[in-house]
Amino acid sequence: QLQLVESGGGLVQPGGSLRLSCVVSGFRSDHYAIGWFRQAPGKGREGVLCISSTGGTTNYADSVKGRFTISRDNAKKTVYLQMNSLKPEDTAVYSCAARLWCSAGTNEYDYWGQGTQVTVSS
Repeated sequence: QLQLVESGGGLVQPGGSLRLSCVVSGFRSDHYAIGWFRQAPGKGREGVLCISSTGGTTNYADSVKGRFTISRDNAKKTVYLQMNSLKPEDTAVYSCAARLWCSAGTNEYDYWGQGTQVTVSS
């Protein structure tokens, strides 16, 4: 059983940056891949980025390429989503989720955090 807790969301102006954190606790939490997902108002949940247990990364959203990066610090049991050059269309609830291997499928993740709101607006 894993527990995931996100933090770091908030209101930011277009062009600004935010770093989201996902603290993963539980048995062998460092053996899991962690994905970041987002859900904008009135839209379905979409995969953003995923990082494997060994640090390999996968991008699921072309719209964030070159702007968002994912990293993990297993000693701190934390996965980060660094978001730069933010745009209003990045506004969404961002959630992290865990499964053994990265996947873009939201239905394939076993454990989810509660989500954190990111609002990009002037």
